[in-house]
Amino acid sequence: MKSAFFLVTALTFSLPVGADWKFKSRSDLAPPKLNITIPATEDVEKGYLFIAPFAGFPDTPTEQHGPRQAGPYIFRDNGDLVWSGYGIYSIWSTNFQAARWRGKDILFSFEGDHNPGYGHGHGHITIMDNHYETIRELRAGNHKLVDKHEFHIINEETGLIQIYQPVARDLTTWGGSPEQQWIVNAIIQELDIATGKVLFEWASLDHVSPDEAILPINPGQAGSGFNSSDAWDYFHINSVDKDSDGNYLISARDACSIHKINGTDGSIIWKLNGKDSSFKVPKEAEFCFQHHARFISQHDNVEIISLYDNSAHGTEHAGGSEVHTAPTSSGKIIKVNTTSWEAELVQAFFPPDDLLSKSQGSIQTLPNGNVLVNWGSSGAVTEYLPDGTPIFHSYFDSGYLGLGVENYRAFRYNWTGLPNEEPAIVALKGEKEVTAYVSWNGDTETRTWRFYAVIDEFGSKEFLGEAERTSFETSLTITKTDVGAISAEAIDANGKSLRNTGIAYVEQEINPVGKPATIDVAEPVAEKVIVKPNSRWEEYGILKYFRIRIDEL
Repeated sequence: MKSAFFLVTALTFSLPVGADWKFKSRSDLAPPKLNITIPATEDVEKGYLFIAPFAGFPDTPTEQHGPRQAGPYIFRDNGDLVWSGYGIYSIWSTNFQAARWRGKDILFSFEGDHNPGYGHGHGHITIMDNHYETIRELRAGNHKLVDKHEFHIINEETGLIQIYQPVARDLTTWGGSPEQQWIVNAIIQELDIATGKVLFEWASLDHVSPDEAILPINPGQAGSGFNSSDAWDYFHINSVDKDSDGNYLISARDACSIHKINGTDGSIIWKLNGKDSSFKVPKEAEFCFQHHARFISQHDNVEIISLYDNSAHGTEHAGGSEVHTAPTSSGKIIKVNTTSWEAELVQAFFPPDDLLSKSQGSIQTLPNGNVLVNWGSSGAVTEYLPDGTPIFHSYFDSGYLGLGVENYRAFRYNWTGLPNEEPAIVALKGEKEVTAYVSWNGDTETRTWRFYAVIDEFGSKEFLGEAERTSFETSLTITKTDVGAISAEAIDANGKSLRNTGIAYVEQEINPVGKPATIDVAEPVAEKVIVKPNSRWEEYGILKYFRIRIDEL
């Protein structure tokens, strides 16, 4: 008799991966399967969803968590894949966006190391053109390492980044022992994208005292300061913006404050919220542990900003200290008046499922007035009407692969993708017909695929038929079973030929055998309801499920 451990392992790895059998022409792709709980209405803004989900729980030899291929993705509102950046952007990728640089449409993403324990990441920014070819890599200047949190393009020429720089200081004034000597100097830089030249640099310790920290050095929830890798992160900048006057807006998560910085001398113009706010902030406009602050408008003495209010800080697996300042996270639009020095909540956007994300998150105001809120470590995104009505909501993976899925930021953009790579095609023979499958990763322009039989060694073609392109992969079934090789041609909306595939030689189709093993999992919405178990590892462990089942045998 096989051991219980062997049986558990076998059952665990026989679980179906959501993308198996999904794309015949690209069997190597296993994108997340969006779990859409509020289908997009006709009022959603036009454009595609840009996300980069990853597994918040680590894999073990007997447990796997989704998504199986973490990386940048472009999706339609119905969950249909447009582009998989898995293996194109490599290592660990986040903050994936579309933008413009020097008059051209581009994509960019952070690539590098990810340290989930401290919320840091170190690497570089990789920029691609609309052919999905790398055209630039950008790194921090002045012998520093760019962090994952921010890259924001200003006026199509410069880029804003932030840096976590550990430095040694005497921290006894703030409760540290003589051995606790390391603190994070939170730095922002503005870079010339073309040359990498540093145009502006600002450091928190030159302007903001550790007195403003919300999380003290002890018990070490924001770093304990005993070494440079565990430096006390008293400020934690996670976003930077710049206005038309040349001043900067920074979000200081661990000070629960937003600071406006003079772009000439680096002095602080005002502070919103936190321990030393320049404004009187009403209860409904308060926020804490926030992300992604952006200027929306400025007129006379009134400025309007948006931000993602986490209202929570702590480890996602509930194994460490947690701080909550509100029942749920939210997106907020706040107005500040620099004459009366009062702040006012303009609009709040609350999650459909009472989500509370302890890390990450973003808010994007869209051209039509809608607002897109990404729920960070809760692994979901919602689009709202300006009045706060949700008109689209989705989690970033489904079933057991959706447990613990996270996404730093999400955006909606119009995008035209014209891949340089050749489209993929495969031709599979069944009992009574041959079916050709074709796809073109990242293509947004093909409207019709025309299929041809390749009839001789010279590549002569015979038209077989055409099929409207409605999703990532398009197929055509051919009753003529003596076809030996097939190619396809991509046609755009104007009837123009875009690209031809290579030749696919017909091969025998292999279908799934029997019914794949499954396990009972809660419906996706139930998976995401915020609960307070002793350990989410124990609650959601696939291995635990099978151990229970085996004990019953």
